[in-house]
Amino acid sequence: MAEIQEYKCPNCGGAVTFDSTLQKMKCPYCDSEFEIDALKEHDQALKQEPKEDMNWKTSEAQWQEGETEGICSYVCKSCGGEIVGDENMAATSCPYCGNPVVMTGKFSGGLKPDYVIPFKLDKKAAKETLKKFYGKKKLLPKVFKDQNHIEEVKGIYVPFWLFDADVDADVHYKATRLRTWSDDKYDYTETSYYAVTRGGNIGFERVPVDGSSKMPDDLMESIEPFDFTQAVDFQTAYLAGYLADKYDVDSEQSIERANERIKKSTEDSFAETVEGYTSVIPETTNLSLHKGQVKYALYPVWLLNTKWNGQQYQFAMNGQTGKMVGDLPLDKAAYRKWLIGLTALIGAAIYAFNYLMWLL
Repeated sequence: MAEIQEYKCPNCGGAVTFDSTLQKMKCPYCDSEFEIDALKEHDQALKQEPKEDMNWKTSEAQWQEGETEGICSYVCKSCGGEIVGDENMAATSCPYCGNPVVMTGKFSGGLKPDYVIPFKLDKKAAKETLKKFYGKKKLLPKVFKDQNHIEEVKGIYVPFWLFDADVDADVHYKATRLRTWSDDKYDYTETSYYAVTRGGNIGFERVPVDGSSKMPDDLMESIEPFDFTQAVDFQTAYLAGYLADKYDVDSEQSIERANERIKKSTEDSFAETVEGYTSVIPETTNLSLHKGQVKYALYPVWLLNTKWNGQQYQFAMNGQTGKMVGDLPLDKAAYRKWLIGLTALIGAAIYAFNYLMWLL
């Protein structure tokens, strides 16, 4: 018995059927119409797309004998975070949850960083940036503006995996073009659908993915970019006076995130070459990597964690550029006072306006 060929609508993904009146294939969900041969060619093209090839050569740098002298390991008993610092570091608190950390001994294990971007902005600059950041928020709880609280900001080197690759890409987009017109009774909108293909080569250098499970990816990506031209070969001397997070997400575990960023950037870059359409949405993307390699680097970040009403708030500042991001709570009591005052002010303004109109 012959196998019945089923086709999916290129526009909405629904199953298309043959319309005997039109003598065409028609989608019952979006009413798109297709010639049978065109639909067959589109289906064959999708099936013949090569499989994605996204393999990476990861960093293998190892610590040499004596390089870890003077570096100690600290562990937070609350969140389990492990950081490293020099042996002269005084008692400190965890940069992730604010609880005390204890020294467990000499640092050991893990790969040696290939590069480090030294801190360019010191603690004074970080504190001033925080003050300005807080100063613009009139309804911020008092604890966030407290000077003692700002003093708790910590400089920490965050582990990053840097992905380099040349990418051959074929991207299929679903594009639309709208046409509108009106008559005496109705307004009309016609939507035309198009299949658009783009292919080519694009190079990526040092796509960063942080190697710490305690550091939210969106937070780290929000303080990008870091200027890699200021990076230097790693030396332990750069750790003096700062903390460094010991990665707990290795390069293999970071590949999925790197591939997501590369795929999204490729789709966006190729989409910029598609002009004359109302919307352009990627449908299928096939990538093949060449010369893919991964390096390990430490990037400078000023970090501050605060608990308020049982919720954790984290702020991060790029230790090189000063770019800062973070969520802020609302002091509800202050907000109510502000709202009452604003309501009274508006009421007074309305009363004054009505009184002036009465005088006129």
